[in-house]
Amino acid sequence: MHRNRPVSSLRPWTRRLVLALVAAAALETGISSALAAAESSASTNSRLAEAAALYDIWAREQLDYNGVPGVVVGVVSRDGLAWAKAYGTSDLAGGVPLTPATRFRIGSVSKVFTATAILQLRDAGKLRLDDPVVKHLPWFKVPNPFPNAPPITIEHLLTHTSGLSREAPFAAWTTHEFPTREELRAAMPLVTVISPPGKTYRYSNLGVALLGEVVAAVSGESWAGYVRQHITEPLGMTSTTGAPTAAEIAALPRQHRRKQPDGSRGTLYYYDTGAIAPAAAVVSTLEDLARFAVLQLTADPAGPPAGGAQVLSGPTLAEMHRPHFVNTGWTGARGLGWGVSRRNGHTYVSHGGWIGGHRADLVLDPDRGLAAIALTNADDASPGLFAREALEVIGSAVPTSAGVGPSTPKVSPDPGWKRYVGTYTDPWDWEIEVLVLDGGLALYEHGYPPEADAEDAVSRLTPSGEHTFKLSDGETVRFELDAAGRVTRMYRRSDYYLPRGAAR
Repeated sequence: MHRNRPVSSLRPWTRRLVLALVAAAALETGISSALAAAESSASTNSRLAEAAALYDIWAREQLDYNGVPGVVVGVVSRDGLAWAKAYGTSDLAGGVPLTPATRFRIGSVSKVFTATAILQLRDAGKLRLDDPVVKHLPWFKVPNPFPNAPPITIEHLLTHTSGLSREAPFAAWTTHEFPTREELRAAMPLVTVISPPGKTYRYSNLGVALLGEVVAAVSGESWAGYVRQHITEPLGMTSTTGAPTAAEIAALPRQHRRKQPDGSRGTLYYYDTGAIAPAAAVVSTLEDLARFAVLQLTADPAGPPAGGAQVLSGPTLAEMHRPHFVNTGWTGARGLGWGVSRRNGHTYVSHGGWIGGHRADLVLDPDRGLAAIALTNADDASPGLFAREALEVIGSAVPTSAGVGPSTPKVSPDPGWKRYVGTYTDPWDWEIEVLVLDGGLALYEHGYPPEADAEDAVSRLTPSGEHTFKLSDGETVRFELDAAGRVTRMYRRSDYYLPRGAAR
């Protein structure tokens, strides 16, 4: 605990510890019956319930401390959406509670839908990944400062190795006035090619906008229409669109700007991304993205995944997920439309998105057959943080068809420990949570700022006597009870904490 921080600037954390939160979330957030069924099933898995309780404490602490309006998080297995939770509201100024059915702008996560469309057309024999872009877009004629370099191909665009600049020659992200498709075509003579194709990774919204043009040219359909008919509708993603209506736009959560030094947040308005839509325009929900994630985790191309039709074969999905271009420093790689990275001994396939006060992250862990999704409505929130932690904390407890995640703890908790569970505070607003975790009793010590990893805030307890436990360093935690068996104080070492709400 960081005692050197000024306590005058702190406020008590307001949260509940609910071990049965997985089942209760359906009532708290009003989510769909399908998700309610998934959470009801999850409530019978004691290890998942314990992991969810730990994540809940950590997530609420992150939102409270950082003043984030809200975030929706979910963990997906090959069998479907295994767990989801919504925190916060659509508007700091008094919005409605977020739910896993709330639509968000997902920004650059749109790019994986465009990549999926390209691979579908490739599998249908309508294009090749080594096709020069100009074969399908005759108007794609840009100044070439590298006459001996190969032509820019569709695969170069998919891997962000085309050598093109990040953006088209418009101040669109400053003005929020984006070029039309006609204006984009007319701007090709002004486009900058910075490096020879295939040599260097450079993220390019322009490149993915061109992929959207390829989809339209080859299929004869609009980009948004193609994505709807061939990807989202077959997968049952009924709340996902690349061309939201005025009513759908009006129903989006408020788009909050970053928090200012005085704690205030401005807001942003919705802006249409025009010709850059294939890189940024999709609106979706956590529930819908879970269906898309199930597709990505499908190992058997012979049968449809739980999320709907098999819109891409298993081999093609694997092709998209594996590295096609490795960064010079070997710190990461690019698949086809996806980023590929290594962390803690696992290979992750992911894509993030950020557009005007909404942020999103979709992380796949193909080895474990799991994925995590996070959507938020603040410029300075980190959906990647919430998604990765959900994958670590919740994912380790999710039973899957691959046998990942035991359904019950190795040790059954003593039923008498229930009396100890709750929030304890000292006179200076420092709080400690007591919870059951992995079948044992544990302390979660709130930090200011909070820990990036929930596990770093956890101390496991070992029973050592009546109402007494040992910390890993040998120090003592003891609970003092009244005649009715209610906890009146928790002693950690010589210091004591009172149950929250108790008279001091």
